[in-house]
Formats: sequence, C-alpha cells, structure tokens
Amino acid sequence: MKRSHKVKAQHFLIGTICIAAFLMLGIGYAILSQQLDINGTAQITSNWKILFTSAEENQMVDATTIRKEITDLTTLTLDVNLTQPGASAIYDVVIENQGDLDAVLSSINGVDESNSKDPKSIKVSVENIKVGDSLLAGEDKTFQVKVYWDENVDFSETNMQKEIEITLTYEQSDDGVPVGPIPGDGVDMGGQDVEVVTSGDGLYEDQYETGRYIYRGSNPDNYIQFNNELWRIVAKETDGTYKIIRDELLPQNEGYTFMAYDARYHRSTENNTYCTRPDNGCGVFAAVSGTFQTPNGSYSGTVTEDSSIKEYLNNTYYPTLTGIAKAQVQSHTFNIGCVQYLDESGNDSIEKNIAGEKMYKWTGNVGLINVSDLLKASTNTACTSATDEWNAVMQEVPQETCGSYLTTMSPINEEVGEIGYWTINASSSESGNDPHNVWVAAFAQGISGFTDGIAHYDYDGARPVLYLKSDIELTSGTGTKLDPFIIA
Repeated sequence: MKRSHKVKAQHFLIGTICIAAFLMLGIGYAILSQQLDINGTAQITSNWKILFTSAEENQMVDATTIRKEITDLTTLTLDVNLTQPGASAIYDVVIENQGDLDAVLSSINGVDESNSKDPKSIKVSVENIKVGDSLLAGEDKTFQVKVYWDENVDFSETNMQKEIEITLTYEQSDDGVPVGPIPGDGVDMGGQDVEVVTSGDGLYEDQYETGRYIYRGSNPDNYIQFNNELWRIVAKETDGTYKIIRDELLPQNEGYTFMAYDARYHRSTENNTYCTRPDNGCGVFAAVSGTFQTPNGSYSGTVTEDSSIKEYLNNTYYPTLTGIAKAQVQSHTFNIGCVQYLDESGNDSIEKNIAGEKMYKWTGNVGLINVSDLLKASTNTACTSATDEWNAVMQEVPQETCGSYLTTMSPINEEVGEIGYWTINASSSESGNDPHNVWVAAFAQGISGFTDGIAHYDYDGARPVLYLKSDIELTSGTGTKLDPFIIA
C-alpha cells in the first residue's frame, strides 16, 4: 500500500506601508512668498520567514518511509508504504518562525477533502496543531502528521494509492499580538453546538487525535439518556460516532454481584498459549488472529477464545437493551491491546499507552473503557501515563493524579468502602509476564485512579461501553445529571 502526500506552508504579509510624506506650507505678504518642502521615504525592515526545519519518524506500525524531503523550506513531501490494515506512520514535523514578525495559523486545508477521496481507507490527520495557534518570532512548533490504513473502511485492490496535499496558511498577527481560537467555537454534538474549552470541566479537542473530541474534568456536562438509563459521553470520534459509558456499574441481579473479567478455567492453555494460568483467567478481552504479545515483545502467545466478560456483555447483556437503543448502537472497533507497566525503564507516555492499545483490535457491540480514556479524561497535568499513575497510587501514601469523572465513584453500599471496574486493556510489566492481569479503574479511601487486577477476581465490576451512530440527534438537554442529553 503506497501513499504519498505533500504538506505545504504558505504565508503572506498583512500590514501597513507608509509612503513618502510631502507637506507644503504657504506664507503670503503681498507678492512675497516662501515655500518649505519636506521629502522622505519609508521602508519595511521586518523579516517574514516561516519554514519547515525537520521531519522525523515518530512511530511506525507496519509502515515504511520511502521518501521524506523538504524542498524550498516550504514543501514537505512524504512517501509511505502501508503494508496491512491498521498500519500507520506518524511523523514529527517542526515549523519555525525565523523572522521577526509574530504569526498565527489561519487555516489548515486539505485534510477533509483528501480523506473523502478514494481510496477512503487511506487517511491522514494533522495533530497537535490547530487554527489560532500562534507562532511568535523566533519560536518553533512541533506537530504530527499521521497517515494510516483505516481497517474499518473497505478498499479495492485496484485502487491502493492516494496523493494528498495539505496546506497550512500563516498570517501576520494583528498588531503583533497572536490571535487565539475564536471564543465560543463549538462542536456539533447530535445537532447541538457544544463549546470547546481549554481549561476546567468540559469538551476538549483530543490532542492525540485530530478531529476527535473528549470530555474531561471531575464532572463535565456529558450525561446522556440511553436505554432509559444515565450514561456519559466519553468522546465524539473522528468517524462521527459517540463513545459512551454507563454511568453506574452494571448490576447482574436485583442487588449487585461483582464480575470477574475472565472466570477461572474459562479458557484453556491448549487453545490459548498466552494464558498460562487458566485458574487466574486471562487478561485479553477477545480472541485475536495470530499471536497476542506485550508491546515490547517479551511475551506472546495465541488467544483463540473470548473472555467471559466479553461473552457476557455481548451475548447476555446486549440482548436486554430496548429495541430503540439497539437501533442507535453502531458496531465498532475497540482497541484491546496490552498497556505495559514500565517498571524497569520508566519513560512512559500516553502515546506509548495508545500504541499498545492499538496493537490488537476487536469489532463488536459492547466493550469496556480504554486506559487512554482514563488518562485523557483527567485535567491534572501530572496524569501523564499508565506507569506514572501506577506509581502514584501504589505509594505508601497514595496520590491521586488521574482523577476524573471516569474514576470517581460512589460505594455501592456502606459495607463496600472501595469500588473498581475493568478496562478493556491487558496489563503486563517489563520485569515479568502477567498474562492474567487487566487494568482497573479504582476508587478507594478517597483516592481515584487506576491500577491492575487479576482477571479471575470478582471484586470489580463492569461499566459497558458502546458507540452511538453518527446520525443520532440530541433534541434536548444540557448534559447535566438532572437535564441529560436526550436522543431523538
């Protein structure tokens, strides 16, 4: 799969040019006169110079760079081979203002137009840069260009190449003051215009995936009524679907019964070589083709059978939804890969966690939350990775760094002082093979965050996660708990 595209930087100067001034003063006494002339010139000495300075590979998954070239300092050309569905190439691109005039990014054109062209399975995104971003004199900005093979989109083997051109346009800032995003800019959420914020609780741009919007904070207004229950909107995805999570853990009976992720002996080692202790369960959500391995490749094996929680959610729980609710659900891809705890090397990041999740995928109706969703939902700047969160909550005096609406929960009853629910992602450490471990969102002793748990244990619960179709309409509601969004 070959893919080439251009990223161009365009710029132009907007300013005022002062011409030569001529002033005539007349003084008259009878026939006497005197004329005084003032002549002069004016010129611009400021330098306008915005250019690309580098482009380097960031993360390559089943992808190879054929060509990477910057010409005339304003055109970046990337030629990439993508070898299979799910393949992706991410490049760190540096753009620099080497002039002495402040600039602002006024437009990013070509992304939507390119992605709508055939083959639609080849897509591009520009990440960590947006219209309104300033680029002051002497500053540089690093952003990402991502090209990928979207496995959810059909493709024709007779049309496997696409050329894409993206244009970034910079303008001089008004009076040298950088122009920020227009206040009140909103996102269409089911027909309602929801404001995008940059601080506090609310809807944010996902800085790790262009075109995706996520709710963050301790209690954002993201309640939605679905299946005659309260759910929370986690994100509006790039494909327009809405990722939602049940507001409360899933009851299995009139009271409450905790649920194992993978019941004892549910999967055998004969059919699942990754799962070495069937009495401890297995930490992989669903069967995968080929082998399942940890991100560093230190441990791998086959997983040919589904977890007990995956079977329950899709075979037992999903049929209980109302007919209206089922019609609103979009079968979707879930990222079920392993998020590794870097107990030896450290140096973890959300990007690494996301890459681990995306190594393996499952498509279906009902899943669980991702570790990256828990990380992104927090507005705490100390919430930087799964490893850092693990280290914070496992101290002698636990620290809360990743608390959010997704981790703060009320105890089920007075007897249960702590509560947790399963994520969809396996957990493994660098120092050992942990095929039975799964990441868990937890709330205990006033501290919310996430650690991991052993799959067969039944002291955690399930909060179903699913995707609503992109064409749903929210006819009313403000997103608060007392006034949730209502689906038409």
